[in-house]
Amino acid sequence: MKAAWTGFLLSISLCLDLGLVNVAILRVSLERGGAAGFLLGAGSSVGDLVYFAVALFGAAAVLRWTPVRWILWILGTAVLLVLAWRMAREAIRPRKIDASGVALSGKRGALALLATGTGLALASPSAILWFAAVGGSVIATFGGDRHSLAGFAAGFFAGGLVWSVVFAFGAAQLRRILGQNLVRALSILAALLFIYFAAVVFIRGAREML
Repeated sequence: MKAAWTGFLLSISLCLDLGLVNVAILRVSLERGGAAGFLLGAGSSVGDLVYFAVALFGAAAVLRWTPVRWILWILGTAVLLVLAWRMAREAIRPRKIDASGVALSGKRGALALLATGTGLALASPSAILWFAAVGGSVIATFGGDRHSLAGFAAGFFAGGLVWSVVFAFGAAQLRRILGQNLVRALSILAALLFIYFAAVVFIRGAREML
């Protein structure tokens, strides 16, 4: 249960980034309703799961080397703290959401929305950087425990689906209050989650290395 909850929170920390995928979900939800936005978000969860598997098996292959474990421990903790600081800064000075940069056709079926979401997740620069710098470090801590891995992966995927429901239908219902207040709230939540995972990576690494 703990592994599933950790995977869930890890997924939420990825979803809280106001990148390409969230902008697309926001725009579709505002234009076509929460159901369409959710389908796009569900597709992005599939794309995130692909990167999850890549990070998992890639980490398992290189973690046999002690220098790599030290790098993941120190660098992973540092990157998480930097991201927490960045989110805290955006909470103080939130940036505007620009939905004009994502081109989506006006009419798309369910399968097309799912496929679009998957493609956006795989092509998102912020997602690639997140999995390379953050996801690999956290996922690596569970890579050697097969008993908790299934729950961890299930929690990760569930987190993406829950975020898609909340964000898409929330955007559709609360159009008038979306803007800087939304950015500030997401930034605060992201900062807290990044601090939490920095502590997880540091404590587990310290127990193993020291």
